Amino acid sequence: MTEPTTTSDPRPPAASRKNRRRHQAARIVDGTTGWKLMLLKIIVLSILCATAVYAALVLFMNDRWLIGSLVVVGAAALTWIYLQRGALPAKYLAPGLVFLLIFQIFVVLYSGYVAFTNYGTGHNSTKDHAIQAILLQTQDRVPDSPTYPLTVTESDGEIHFAIINDNGEVLIGAEEQPLEPAEGAVVDNGTITAIEGHHVLSFADLLNRQQEITNLAVPLEEDLNAGYLRTQDGQRAYLYTSRYVYDENADTLTNSETGTVYRDTGEGAFIAEDGEKLMPGWRVNVGFDNFVRAVTEESIRGPLIYVTLWTFAFALLSVATTFILGLFLAIVFNDRKMVSRKYYRLVMILPYAFPGFLSALVWAGMMNQEFGFINNVLFGGAAIPWLTDPWLAKLSILIVNLWLGFPYMFLVCTGALQAIPDELTEAAQVDGAKPFQAFRMIKLPLLLTAIAPLLISSFAFNFNNFNLIYMLTGGGPRDVSAGVNVGSTDILISMVYKVAFVGARADYGLASAFSILIFIIVGTISIMAFRKTKALEELN
Repeated sequence: MTEPTTTSDPRPPAASRKNRRRHQAARIVDGTTGWKLMLLKIIVLSILCATAVYAALVLFMNDRWLIGSLVVVGAAALTWIYLQRGALPAKYLAPGLVFLLIFQIFVVLYSGYVAFTNYGTGHNSTKDHAIQAILLQTQDRVPDSPTYPLTVTESDGEIHFAIINDNGEVLIGAEEQPLEPAEGAVVDNGTITAIEGHHVLSFADLLNRQQEITNLAVPLEEDLNAGYLRTQDGQRAYLYTSRYVYDENADTLTNSETGTVYRDTGEGAFIAEDGEKLMPGWRVNVGFDNFVRAVTEESIRGPLIYVTLWTFAFALLSVATTFILGLFLAIVFNDRKMVSRKYYRLVMILPYAFPGFLSALVWAGMMNQEFGFINNVLFGGAAIPWLTDPWLAKLSILIVNLWLGFPYMFLVCTGALQAIPDELTEAAQVDGAKPFQAFRMIKLPLLLTAIAPLLISSFAFNFNNFNLIYMLTGGGPRDVSAGVNVGSTDILISMVYKVAFVGARADYGLASAFSILIFIIVGTISIMAFRKTKALEELN
């Protein structure tokens, strides 16, 4: 009689596998997962600390003490978290918290800070830089000034001027570095041939960087009134002085030709007694002046009120039209008697599948007054100004937004309708209610309760629907009478963008003040809407 053969299972027993997983989990929690992972951790943390130290030094050199200190503290905290044993939740949460602080909280706080400054075109730097810029912009060559044989060098990507003074000493300087003795300079037959830590530019290099060299002005001394060295050919330098003289003790700039004195009055610029300003200025805190300007200056207040009303109308009409069309289509395609309804549903969500900004560009082409598909094909060559007439442009935006937004409402309403039991409608019809009455009295209230938070979020989204406005009309047509860059179809967010970044003058302070107003408006409306619909209690 032969004994039955047995085959061994190559897998370890279940208990052994479970114990192995427990040991692996324990090692992960304890931080003892092997020298390779520890080495990788040390390398990553070393790179992080090195980057943080470099960033902190740059910030400290630019007098950004608070931000630099936060960088150091943050890097130290991350290093401590990832080097200690355990603390597994902190190790998972730390990266998310860092990105939240950098890309959300810092941006909000910095925008709030800018709203209380005059930051913008002409006021985007410090007072020292403004003084230097004014002196540089008003320079004239000193008559009969000596000619300095010049050697142009480069160090760490920065252009330097090197000369030999009357005492035979080699001096070198850069844009923000006055002339000082050069170390390790080599002079051959009265020409500087080498300087330690610098690369002497050849004639070909001078030609390639001609504009950069001719625009450079190197101060002679710490006192900027002493003048600057400038060159036109990279071979010879001449002395230039500004027609304005800066008095550091009196903190004034005086025009040497007219004698006009310009003083720092605390407004971020040097101003004469007759109100004339010297630009550029510098950034200063102005308190609530930007908010006061927004509500008191007629050239700003009028467009702000108009844009605010249109923003509310646009957001409300967009939500209403997309919801009504989406609900209608959801009811139609929710009928089980319809044949091939899944294919119809697929077609309905196609506008939602394409990027919104591309769809807006396509619609902008189709609505072109002269060459657009709508005018040439649908209206037989009519020249209808869809995007250039103020009211037609508003209508065009609502039509395009309806095309882009109804698929989302269709999907939401379809899901909500399918979640409502059919027994409720059938019971109402048994009691004598007509189909429309059953829908209005039973399904619609349940539907609104379910999608109320989505309607509120859709309102907030359309309130800040920058892509559609910018891609379709650019906010136009332009309102030439307004004191800010604004058009007939601009909403608040697009107006903020234009005030900050479009046009010859950018006013970041005023734009940030508008942003705070938008935040207050949207937040207040959202809170009121949530309380009205009791959606928060439903979510909880």
